[in-house]
Amino acid sequence: MKNKKPKYSAIHLDVIKELFYIKSATSAELSLRLDKSIPSINKVIADLIEDGYVAEKGLAPSSGGRRPLMYALVENKSYIIVIAMDQLSTRIGLVDLQNNEAYTAVSLEIDLIHDDEALAKLISAIENYISDSKIPKSKIMGIGIGMPGFVDAKKGINFTYLKPQEKSLANYLSEEIGIPTFIDNDSSLVALAEHKLGDAAQQKEVMVINLGWGIGLGMIVKGELYRGYNGFAGEFSHIPITEKEILCSCGKQGCLEAVASLLAVTNKAISGLEAGKVSSLRNPKHYHSKINMSNAILAEANHGDQFSIELISESAYDIGRALSILIHIMNPQTIILSGRMVRAGRIMLAPIQQALNKYCIPRLFAGTEIKLSNLGFDAELIGASILVIENLEHLI
Repeated sequence: MKNKKPKYSAIHLDVIKELFYIKSATSAELSLRLDKSIPSINKVIADLIEDGYVAEKGLAPSSGGRRPLMYALVENKSYIIVIAMDQLSTRIGLVDLQNNEAYTAVSLEIDLIHDDEALAKLISAIENYISDSKIPKSKIMGIGIGMPGFVDAKKGINFTYLKPQEKSLANYLSEEIGIPTFIDNDSSLVALAEHKLGDAAQQKEVMVINLGWGIGLGMIVKGELYRGYNGFAGEFSHIPITEKEILCSCGKQGCLEAVASLLAVTNKAISGLEAGKVSSLRNPKHYHSKINMSNAILAEANHGDQFSIELISESAYDIGRALSILIHIMNPQTIILSGRMVRAGRIMLAPIQQALNKYCIPRLFAGTEIKLSNLGFDAELIGASILVIENLEHLI
């Protein structure tokens, strides 16, 4: 049997991608961005209008002469399920082709480390969410999942978590749910979101730090997401940062994750409160889970609780030490702080700067800017939508 000829050419897919990222554009703007002739762009737009993917969106602002038509993707043509996972919690959302929230995102606890039923719980949660959304599966283009661990995005395998027998995780989820599914490392997706839609959009050398239960790194090098030789670049969490014998989840001691991650901060808070530390934080048992406890620490720090501020500041100082190593190696233009901990990001900036002043060669650091993500905690969900869009050739 001969392979069926794809319905859309690469230019068709590129136009859809560009409109997903920039919301709307004239054919002349698309021609310039994609380096294609205006007649070829007009032909592609006509095809996509006929198939219901693109619609006219009024006239562009006048710059003299006839005002050109604007084009945008049709929001409800298709939808994307977006999922952001960390070691303890999972968020599931639904966006349309304008990357607008189409159904309220939900959060649930799924313990990737200790729960043998984690994969079954994930599938059940996705199925229930789709059912609750009332969006038929036929209108869902794909599922994008960001998750921790060593992830081979091309093969759809997570070598650390959720390892079904005999199949890649992406293929297993696709078959079980009935929707094409793509997975990638959480920090890579955060960096992808910053690169396409955030502060790294116009920059070539950017390091994106994903601050959560671990401390991930996504690298934009020469304007592209850098994955390294076998796709596992960016394991920032496991830089050895201390001689203290503190066991890390990787099995080694003294890693950055073990002393400075949000999980480490939460564990220190629990120990401190049990030892009688004065704080506006309540007894750890009140919060019922480390997720709730961590949320309280971030909130109380922003409300001025000294103990919470001290914990986050200590963490930030160690992160700054690790960043000095990164700056010495990569000499980035910008470092963007993203992820769960960015909700207390302003508290972190001063101790990070203090550590950089102490450990970093001034000439190397002079041109590097430290910024808080403008995408915030939603960066991974945004990256999950981009993951699906970047795989359009497998979908339409």
